[in-house]
Amino acid sequence: MKSIFLFCALLLATSVKAQNYPFKMPEYTPTPGNLKSRDELQDMKFGLFIHWGIYSVLADGEWVMHLKKIPYNSYTKLVDFFNPQQFNAKEWVQLAKSAGMKYITITSRHHDGFSMFKTAASPYNIVDATQYGKDPLKELAAECKKEGIRLQFYYSLLDWGRKDYGYTNKIVNGAPENTDWPSYINFMKAQLTELLTNYGDIGAIWFDGHWERPEVNWHYDEIYSLIHKLSPNTLIGNNHHIATILGEDFQMFEKDLPGGNTTGFSPHSVIGKLPLETCETINNSWGFNINDNNYKSSKQIIHYMVNAAGRNANFLLNVGPMPNGKIQPEFGDTLKVVGDWMKKFGESIYNTRGNVIDPQDWGVLTAGDKAIYLHLLKKPNQNTIVIPGLDKKVKSVKILATSVGVKFKQNKNGLTVTIPDNLSYKVDEIIKIQTL
Repeated sequence: MKSIFLFCALLLATSVKAQNYPFKMPEYTPTPGNLKSRDELQDMKFGLFIHWGIYSVLADGEWVMHLKKIPYNSYTKLVDFFNPQQFNAKEWVQLAKSAGMKYITITSRHHDGFSMFKTAASPYNIVDATQYGKDPLKELAAECKKEGIRLQFYYSLLDWGRKDYGYTNKIVNGAPENTDWPSYINFMKAQLTELLTNYGDIGAIWFDGHWERPEVNWHYDEIYSLIHKLSPNTLIGNNHHIATILGEDFQMFEKDLPGGNTTGFSPHSVIGKLPLETCETINNSWGFNINDNNYKSSKQIIHYMVNAAGRNANFLLNVGPMPNGKIQPEFGDTLKVVGDWMKKFGESIYNTRGNVIDPQDWGVLTAGDKAIYLHLLKKPNQNTIVIPGLDKKVKSVKILATSVGVKFKQNKNGLTVTIPDNLSYKVDEIIKIQTL
């Protein structure tokens, strides 16, 4: 992920053909299986993001090599200290399930170039370079399949160490000077082929790092076509903060709700037509950081998820496992509370779509097949809420937690709901509007 570095670009609508990516892309028609996979991802709504690599040994986040200016040859010595004997794929998957998460996206390779899977494309990987000598992604893939959790792979385009990437080299005519850029493109294609053929069905490839070289030719015409050929149902997303590029299947927002810009990554972002996802950290770090105790509360996480769903987006929540392979227990405690909430109120999140009305000061709305859910994240300033343009006949309006009826009035102008006076607003007061 991006750290303190800001690369701002205008994010245009998905119907605009890649004006911020200056290289020609072929026309793309997703397969029926791909479209189904998009719908399935949107129905899942809540996922677990995992940033894990040899950087966890230094316990200072995933950008530690770059921020601490550690020479690459020195940094690679971390492989001798990375031996995650306590990694347990079953524990990770159960953590996700207990939180109500439906999918997992994990770093297969981050900006430091270390591959967290067995690869023939480079010896710099967890199987060949460490004492551990095993492939955790293989174990995770098997456990995800067993438990019905969708598995997706994060993959970094950026590489601080490989000579053929030529980090810091000047870009001329779409390629870094004094490097073998085709070699690097072929390296990525080889690894992506492995990830899509050796680990079963993969829900998505989640690219990152484009923003380090927005003017370079990443050969997406070849890379995206390769992915869709090898695995037509696998979705492609790219955390580039520009207009979605032809060949992509969903649009993501880093540490921001769609349309927001608290990070400054996308000051002029325009929400496109593809499925949406927002990602955020459970503290302030993506990778394990021993000094980061800025933990988000279960209420903050639930509010983030609800706000994302109300904006028609998924919520991908990140944890950074420790170098021993364990996830911090305080993260598990918080996620268990979130999971308990999802067991009670998940019907208002799963399988829903957002943008019923614009987000309001008091909260958002989500919509299922025959129900609309009014999420009151704080007390409204008025005692009634109007939902204009609702053409479906309303059968009943009730507080979801208690099934107590709520007064309402429906006419040609929409639906008016009277807000009860006795709501607590401790987390999220949900009013369910049942329609015919």
